[in-house]
Amino acid sequence: MTRSSPIRRWDVWVPPAAFLVLVAAFTLPPWTPLEVLCCAALIASVLAAVHHAEVVAHRTGEPLGTLVLALAVTVIETGLILSMMLAGGAAKVELPRDTIFSAIMIICNGVIGICVLVGGLKHHEQSFRIEGANSGLAALVAMATLSLVLPTFTTSAPGGFYTAPQLAFAAVASLVLWGVFVFVQTVRHRDYFLPPTDSANEEIHAPPPSAAAAWTSFGLLLVALLSVVGLAKALSPTIEAGVEAAGAPETVIGIAIALLVLAPETMAAIRAARADRLQTSLNLAVGSALASIGLTIPAVAAASVLLGMPLRLGIGGSDLVLLALTFLIGSITFVSGRTNVMQGAVHLVVFAAFLFLALVP
Repeated sequence: MTRSSPIRRWDVWVPPAAFLVLVAAFTLPPWTPLEVLCCAALIASVLAAVHHAEVVAHRTGEPLGTLVLALAVTVIETGLILSMMLAGGAAKVELPRDTIFSAIMIICNGVIGICVLVGGLKHHEQSFRIEGANSGLAALVAMATLSLVLPTFTTSAPGGFYTAPQLAFAAVASLVLWGVFVFVQTVRHRDYFLPPTDSANEEIHAPPPSAAAAWTSFGLLLVALLSVVGLAKALSPTIEAGVEAAGAPETVIGIAIALLVLAPETMAAIRAARADRLQTSLNLAVGSALASIGLTIPAVAAASVLLGMPLRLGIGGSDLVLLALTFLIGSITFVSGRTNVMQGAVHLVVFAAFLFLALVP
């Protein structure tokens, strides 16, 4: 199906059906068949979200199309984190940190790695705009350092915590950097984020969908994303029970939930890489990582200050090393404007190390 064809029937009924399953999951008592139905609805919602995001992206064009999906997922993800913080209290003091760190590692190593590897296997080499990729990476390094690294080394508050003024500064700085990046991406230097060439991709030149179809897809996209995040939360007790039964660290729970929430963006990025549109994949990946910090940190900081909830942001040990290694490899990957399977393999090995050390710290 091309992006300009009418919305197929399954794309229309899957999001509301998944939302009904979500309502049932939160209103009915735990039941094994219902958990299986939640898993099936989660997978179907991911597929529907990817489809509707591509319809909207084709109507709005790049890079606005990728921004729609990244922004929608991050807003809903932030709401999920806040709801779990309010419900868990002091027990969730590290949840925002673990979620943001996991999202960075998943996106910068897992998503980028598999996109570069898949694209390299099919097209040998792929190209992208250095200016856009490096702008996003620079902002990401600064935001991650202010939010996740500095709290470990500041002395006003012990144990990876920020004081209220420090937390406010990190929140404002993250929000400002994200806002400037969006302005650069969509207004001032929009050409930095456009594919270097699209002459070989007939799908890009297909007639865009109508405004009505695009708005319908946008509404169904929001419903699908809400279902993805809600179903991930509904399944989290099952995930927690499995992690506890396996004797794995609690951080694995955050990784599992982040993987589920980021599934729509991951699939959309991989499909773009297979279609020789690596620029779109990088727009999705880098934009999602930036939005994950730029929107989540201000939201959880405000909740922490207003509600008096503790918030531990600082990472250390192997996590700090993996973050530094991720940014070093990312800067090497983005230096030439061309990628091949070797770079994808390196990112995926670092991602595998992240997952392994999460299980065997």
